[in-house]
Amino acid sequence: MAHFNFFSRMFKTITAVLLIGFIACAYQTTRPPPPNICGSTGGPPVTAPRIKLRDGRYLAYKEHGVPKETAKYIIIYLHGFGSSRHEIAVTTWEIVEELRVHFVTFDRPGYGESDPDPKRTMKSTALDIEELADKLALGSKFYIIGNSMGGQVVWGCLKYIPHRLAGAALLCPVINYWWPTFPANLSEEAYRQQFPQDQWALRVAHYAPWLTYWWNTQTLFPASSVMAGKPKFSQKDIDFMSKVAGRQKRKANVTQQGDFESRHRDMMIGFGRWEFDPMDLKNPFPGNEGSVHVWQGDEDGLVPVTLQRYIAGKLPWIHYHELPGAGHLFPGADGMTEAILKTLLLSEK
Repeated sequence: MAHFNFFSRMFKTITAVLLIGFIACAYQTTRPPPPNICGSTGGPPVTAPRIKLRDGRYLAYKEHGVPKETAKYIIIYLHGFGSSRHEIAVTTWEIVEELRVHFVTFDRPGYGESDPDPKRTMKSTALDIEELADKLALGSKFYIIGNSMGGQVVWGCLKYIPHRLAGAALLCPVINYWWPTFPANLSEEAYRQQFPQDQWALRVAHYAPWLTYWWNTQTLFPASSVMAGKPKFSQKDIDFMSKVAGRQKRKANVTQQGDFESRHRDMMIGFGRWEFDPMDLKNPFPGNEGSVHVWQGDEDGLVPVTLQRYIAGKLPWIHYHELPGAGHLFPGADGMTEAILKTLLLSEK
């Protein structure tokens, strides 16, 4: 009996040790590596002009176009998923000079040379933009354009800093399938149009955000197709990518501080539980002193056109522009620069 009790206790001890070890290993695999902060010891160098924000973080920015002192319009541009301050979807020198536009682009937190923000929310990013405008003396009001995931940030600006906006444009803004106002059958139908691995990746980002990094780095199941660089592009998007393949610049610097605080956190926030529903927003320009425009391709494989139409129907103050045959990359198509800028800046308010 004594021998039995001894082996029984030993077995329980070994089992407990193995269980603790398994849990510890599992926990470690879900934890992303710490970010490699720009300017820190061993970190990437700081090459961009930056401002210091209210909480001590640094935000890297870049200025384009005519000098702000002689500009007629000031625009802050928000880059999309996996991009940076160097990528701007709506700019050609001819139209910028003609309209006298001063552009400011910046690395969203965790991207490029902007410090990560572990507490990032839709509100904190909107306040970053307001602080950027103040530090650069861009004036009391400015225009804002957001592309793809950057379009989501525009919703945050319309919610939290509408008093600072002269107008806004959202270019194929990414949609969160869990916004409460969507009819369940409509969002479910749109959700099912995504690749199966993307459906799972989005579920994880929404219901178990702490597993987002693990899910998109493990090898047991297919991870997000967008993370893997193989998103659900239309044929026009694929043709466009082939056309501009040689123009891609500085891609290596986009996630140089780590994938987690840039792309993974984008997923966690973009498809997580929002603190507001965009379809509950009020008209930021009740006196028609400004305008808000949403541009959407009807063959966009990443952002369902059916949900974009529903949003536009719920917000009658939105000027909705649907482009037949266009995919997700339409902002880079010939002539779109002029159309987007002139519609935003010159259309009757």
